[in-house]
Amino acid sequence: MRDNKIIIETERLILRELSEHDFEALYAILGDPEVMQYYPNAFDEEKVRTWINNNIERYQIFSFGLWAVVLKETGELIGDCGLTMQVIDGKIKPEIGYHIRKNMQKKGYVSEASKAVRDWAFTYTPFNILYSYMKFTNVGSYRTAISTYKCQR
Repeated sequence: MRDNKIIIETERLILRELSEHDFEALYAILGDPEVMQYYPNAFDEEKVRTWINNNIERYQIFSFGLWAVVLKETGELIGDCGLTMQVIDGKIKPEIGYHIRKNMQKKGYVSEASKAVRDWAFTYTPFNILYSYMKFTNVGSYRTAISTYKCQR
């Protein structure tokens, strides 16, 4: 396993590969019913471990997945953000996804991370178009997606 491999650096964030050592911090996020309100349920411990292992597998297969979002200033993991392959309208498409800890939301971290992932994807993958997939009631993610994708390649 390539523990803590840095993929992207932004002004305030480091996006790096997730590892099993991230379990506690990620469980605090994915296990939070408020953060996961647009999912069927918040994640239990087993689901978080599976989430981490699935992303580690994606790194090996695709060279991308959801990465840990870490504050440069403190080294604290505050979420995940990255590129995954999702079934959207019956087709497999590249999607930017993210989860940020509740007390770190509305500080621009999701926008900063997702724009960095967008730029990384256009540079290091063959994709010419990216997607975000969310419930229509998820206004915060919808706004982030609109601001992230306001670009032309």
